[in-house]
Amino acid sequence: MTMIGGNGRRANSLEARDVATILHPYTNPVIHEAEGPLVLARGDGIHVIDSDGNRYVEALSGLFCASLGFSEGRLVEAAHRQMQALPFYHSFGGRSHEPGIELAERLIAMAPVPMSKVFFANSGSEANDTAIKLVWYYHNAIGKPQKKKIISRQRAYHGVTVASASLTGLPYAHKAFDLPLPGILHTDCPSIYHHGLPGETEEAFATRCADSLEALILREGPDTIGAFFAEPLLASGGCIVPPATYYEKIQAVLRKYDILLIADEVICGFGRLGTMFGTEAFGLKPDMMSMAKQLSAGYQPISALMVNEKIYGAIREQGGAIGTFGHGFTYSGHPVATAVALETLKIYEERDILGHVREVTPVLQAALDGLAGHPLVGDKRGMGLIGALEVTSDKATKTPFDPALGVAAQVGKFALARGVITRAMGDMVHLCPPLIITADEIRDVVAKIGGALDDTLAWLERGRPGR
Repeated sequence: MTMIGGNGRRANSLEARDVATILHPYTNPVIHEAEGPLVLARGDGIHVIDSDGNRYVEALSGLFCASLGFSEGRLVEAAHRQMQALPFYHSFGGRSHEPGIELAERLIAMAPVPMSKVFFANSGSEANDTAIKLVWYYHNAIGKPQKKKIISRQRAYHGVTVASASLTGLPYAHKAFDLPLPGILHTDCPSIYHHGLPGETEEAFATRCADSLEALILREGPDTIGAFFAEPLLASGGCIVPPATYYEKIQAVLRKYDILLIADEVICGFGRLGTMFGTEAFGLKPDMMSMAKQLSAGYQPISALMVNEKIYGAIREQGGAIGTFGHGFTYSGHPVATAVALETLKIYEERDILGHVREVTPVLQAALDGLAGHPLVGDKRGMGLIGALEVTSDKATKTPFDPALGVAAQVGKFALARGVITRAMGDMVHLCPPLIITADEIRDVVAKIGGALDDTLAWLERGRPGR
């Protein structure tokens, strides 16, 4: 048969068909054409199995979302029951259904700060995009049409729609896309590892971040700033845990200038940090909360934006005056997705998933601490069941490797060969295992990551053969 690529893929193989037809997100297309995809066929607990029968621990929960693993029968049954009863309906024009109503009730009851209403969407990007629109809508409704600029942070990740990607503070989300949009601003990343001064304490660094935020607000004009977006823990930007007193100081600045706070709980929400929401872990008082991913354990695409009564009251008045609230998606509150999400939340409660996370968190963080002394590891960061290792060419000076070397990506490749799927981007190797992982499984995963670091060090010392 005709062969393609340097690895002998047959022209009619799944790998070849993928290369021929699919444009992959966050993938280098040149490398993908040469190497092809990893084609997954099945899931089993915390493992996935590829089309050749190889078994891997999914140590990133897919994309920070498969909290209950890949074979939770109750979620499959919930989807099946709902597909039989009402496989689709929309929520436009006041239509509704029982699973959507029950899910909204449960979310409002779970909210760590008082919330009034839930708006359903299909992804974290859509939820954050909706929040941006509501910031503008709200300020129009209350007679402050100039208060529209939105502040995010460097290294933040808030999505990939035109607006939410503008919030995202990572260069690869902006380059060649003509982003960010005007009116989307970025303040300092709260990473003391990257931006702290020699000898600076966490509190002093937090004060400096808050002062920098206030200076930005004053430069732009407080009457022009509408909102501040924050992931409680900055996940995709490198698992950055803000320093002590940071949010206390930041929120004081926001209150001073009457600026809304939106908490992006897309990754932190539903137990990842050992609290139901990251908002609780860091003492946030948001006006809106976006959530997705672990809301349905990744089994159905669904997201939600919760708004407080202040926001809803303005929406109600404006929508009544205009004649409608002119926003929504065809699949907002899809009955199958809401049924699966509702069952997911029931499982979290019935199985005390939060209690389990708190029990095994010290195991993960201690195991990662054990890799901090590795010659390639410049920094280890983490909280709850999420962590990251930052590779560096010089630990003392924090000098990164030449990006062209792809050192973190090589750690990921060696980890894959050892049966562990991570996410390696830039200088970071991310870990975010399913919440159901056991202590022994954690130790095994981290040991294999350690082996992958050793493999990468040897690869570097050999002069990077094959490159």
